[in-house]
Amino acid sequence: MNLTVQGMTCGHCVAAISRAVDALGGRAQVDLTRGTVTVEGTTDVAAVRRAIEDEGYKVVDVQAADAERGGGPGGSCCGCRG
Repeated sequence: MNLTVQGMTCGHCVAAISRAVDALGGRAQVDLTRGTVTVEGTTDVAAVRRAIEDEGYKVVDVQAADAERGGGPGGSCCGCRG
Protein backbone atom coordinates (compact mmCIF):
# COMPACT_ATOMS: atom_id res chain seq x y z
CA MET A 1 0.00 0.00 0.00
CA ASN A 2 1.08 3.58 -0.62
CA LEU A 3 0.29 6.34 1.81
CA THR A 4 0.68 10.08 1.43
CA VAL A 5 1.85 11.42 4.77
CA GLN A 6 2.27 15.00 5.95
CA GLY A 7 4.82 16.14 8.51
CA MET A 8 7.83 13.98 7.56
CA THR A 9 11.00 16.06 7.29
CA CYS A 10 14.08 14.16 8.45
CA GLY A 11 15.78 10.89 9.30
CA HIS A 12 14.05 10.80 12.67
CA CYS A 13 10.71 10.77 10.84
CA VAL A 14 11.87 7.88 8.67
CA ALA A 15 12.99 5.92 11.74
CA ALA A 16 9.77 6.59 13.68
CA ILE A 17 7.53 5.51 10.82
CA SER A 18 9.69 2.48 10.05
CA ARG A 19 9.54 1.34 13.69
CA ALA A 20 5.77 1.81 13.80
CA VAL A 21 5.23 -0.25 10.64
CA ASP A 22 7.79 -2.88 11.71
CA ALA A 23 5.78 -3.41 14.91
CA LEU A 24 2.84 -4.46 12.71
CA GLY A 25 4.93 -7.00 10.82
CA GLY A 26 5.40 -4.81 7.76
CA ARG A 27 8.24 -2.96 6.10
CA ALA A 28 8.12 0.74 5.22
CA GLN A 29 9.95 2.64 2.51
CA VAL A 30 9.75 6.34 3.31
CA ASP A 31 10.30 8.99 0.63
CA LEU A 32 10.66 12.37 2.32
CA THR A 33 10.81 14.27 -0.97
CA ARG A 34 7.49 12.91 -2.20
CA GLY A 35 5.88 12.64 1.22
CA THR A 36 5.04 8.98 0.69
CA VAL A 37 5.33 5.75 2.62
CA THR A 38 5.18 2.41 0.79
CA VAL A 39 4.29 -0.48 3.08
CA GLU A 40 4.83 -4.15 2.31
CA GLY A 41 4.12 -7.18 4.47
CA THR A 42 0.82 -6.11 6.01
CA THR A 43 -2.55 -5.34 4.47
CA ASP A 44 -4.26 -3.88 7.55
CA VAL A 45 -4.72 -0.34 6.27
CA ALA A 46 -6.44 0.90 9.42
CA ALA A 47 -3.66 -0.39 11.67
CA VAL A 48 -0.93 1.15 9.49
CA ARG A 49 -2.74 4.49 9.38
CA ARG A 50 -3.25 4.45 13.15
CA ALA A 51 0.40 3.53 13.82
CA ILE A 52 1.70 6.36 11.64
CA GLU A 53 -0.73 8.89 13.07
CA ASP A 54 0.14 7.76 16.62
CA GLU A 55 3.71 8.85 15.81
CA GLY A 56 2.41 12.37 15.12
CA TYR A 57 2.09 12.38 11.32
CA LYS A 58 -1.03 12.91 9.22
CA VAL A 59 -2.04 10.30 6.64
CA VAL A 60 -3.88 12.17 3.90
CA ASP A 61 -4.28 9.42 1.27
CA VAL A 62 -4.03 5.63 1.08
CA GLN A 63 -3.85 3.51 -2.06
CA ALA A 64 -4.01 -0.24 -1.73
CA ALA A 65 -1.56 -2.27 -3.81
CA ASP A 66 -4.35 -3.71 -5.98
CA ALA A 67 -5.53 -0.21 -6.91
CA GLU A 68 -2.01 0.72 -8.03
CA ARG A 69 -1.78 -2.29 -10.32
CA GLY A 70 -5.29 -1.99 -11.64
CA GLY A 71 -6.69 -4.77 -9.47
CA GLY A 72 -7.03 -7.24 -12.34
CA PRO A 73 -6.72 -10.98 -11.81
CA GLY A 74 -3.02 -10.94 -12.63
CA GLY A 75 -2.29 -7.83 -10.63
CA SER A 76 -1.30 -5.78 -13.65
CA CYS A 77 -3.09 -2.82 -15.20
CA CYS A 78 -5.01 -4.91 -17.75
CA GLY A 79 -5.16 -8.34 -16.10
CA CYS A 80 -2.61 -9.88 -18.49
CA ARG A 81 -0.52 -11.20 -15.57
CA GLY A 82 2.43 -9.19 -16.85
